[in-house]
Amino acid sequence: MNKTLAAILTLLCLTLAAQAQELVWDVDFNTVFNNREGGDDMRPDQTFLFTRLKPEVGLQIGKDSVGGIHLLKGGVSWYQPINDTGKGYAVDPILYYRFNNSHWSVAVGAMPRTITHREPLYMLSDSMNYVSQRLRGVWTQYRHDDGSYFDAYLDWRQMQSKTRREAFMVYGGGRWYAAGTDDNGFWLGGHLRYNHLAKQKEAPEGQGVNDDFTFSPLVGYSHRGTRSLLDAEAGAVLNLERARVDHKTHSPAGFVARVNWQYRWLEAEENLFAGKDLFPLYERFGSELNMGDTYYRSKFYSRTDLKAHIVRTAFVDLNVGLTFHATDKITGFWQQVACRFYFDRQMAHKRFPKQKLTSTY
Repeated sequence: MNKTLAAILTLLCLTLAAQAQELVWDVDFNTVFNNREGGDDMRPDQTFLFTRLKPEVGLQIGKDSVGGIHLLKGGVSWYQPINDTGKGYAVDPILYYRFNNSHWSVAVGAMPRTITHREPLYMLSDSMNYVSQRLRGVWTQYRHDDGSYFDAYLDWRQMQSKTRREAFMVYGGGRWYAAGTDDNGFWLGGHLRYNHLAKQKEAPEGQGVNDDFTFSPLVGYSHRGTRSLLDAEAGAVLNLERARVDHKTHSPAGFVARVNWQYRWLEAEENLFAGKDLFPLYERFGSELNMGDTYYRSKFYSRTDLKAHIVRTAFVDLNVGLTFHATDKITGFWQQVACRFYFDRQMAHKRFPKQKLTSTY
C-alpha cells in the first residue's frame, strides 16, 4: 500500500513538473474618505478614513484556460484607519487554492471578496463592505460566453467561542441573458442568501439561534457602448427572519430598482426601495444577523450616487462622489473620495486588460 501511494505521489509530482509553472503576484490598494451627514440613531454622522493593502503571491500551474489553471496564493489584508493614534488596524491572512477553465472557477480557503460580484446594498452595506473584505470557505462561479454568470459561496463569518457567536452565510446569484448579451441584452436573475447566527459556547440563558433568509428575483437590461454603459434592474426583495426562541417568523417584502449610467468619466446610480422594514430583528442582533444597509428599514428609500472618475486606467481608479439619501423620515448627504490601485505580474510585462479598473468601494 505504501509503495503504491509513493508511486502515485511521484507520478503526480512528475506530471506537475512537466506542466507550465509560473510565479504570480499582485498588489491591491484602496484608500477611502467618506464623510456622512444627516443620519439618525442607526446611521449617526461619522467619517470613515482608511487604507487597505492586499498583497498576494502564489504559484500558477498551467496556462491553457481550456485545460484548466491551478493557482495557490497567499497574502494579507491590512486595514488601517487613518487617525491620531494609528490604532484600530486589522491584518487578516489570505490563503486559498483556485481552479479556472474557460467557463468555471472554484476556490477554497480565505480569499478576497473581490473574487466575486458584490451583493446589492440591502444585502451588504457600504460599512460592512469596508470591514468585511474576505470570504472564508468555498466559492464557485460559472461564466457563459454571452456574459451570463452564476456565483455561489459559503462564508464562515465567525467561529464559535466563549465571547463570539457562530455565524455563516450561504449565497447564490447571477444573471442569464434571455435576449442578447451583456453588451446589449435583457436578462433574468437575482440573489438568494441565508444568514445564520448561532450561539456562543456556554451561551447565557435565553440566547438562541437566529435565521435571516433573503430572496430577490430581478429582471434587467444592459447596454455597453464604446464610451458609455447602462445597467438597469427591477424586482422584489423578500426577507424571512426568525429568532427561534420567539417561535415567530417575520416576512417583510418590498420593491427594488437600480439604474447605473456611465459616460466617459462620469457615473450616476439610483437605488429605490418601497416596502416594509427589511430588518425587524436589527435592534436585537445588529449587523451580526443583518449585513444590509439600515436605510432599508424605511418604508421608502432613495439613494442617488454621483461620481466623477478623475483618473481611470487599467490599474488605477481615483474618483470623487456625492451620495444623497432620502427616506420617508430623514435625508442624508455623504461625500467620498476613493482610490484603488491594482497591479500584477502580467501588467509588469505590459499585458494590460482592455477594461478599466473599478473601485472596490
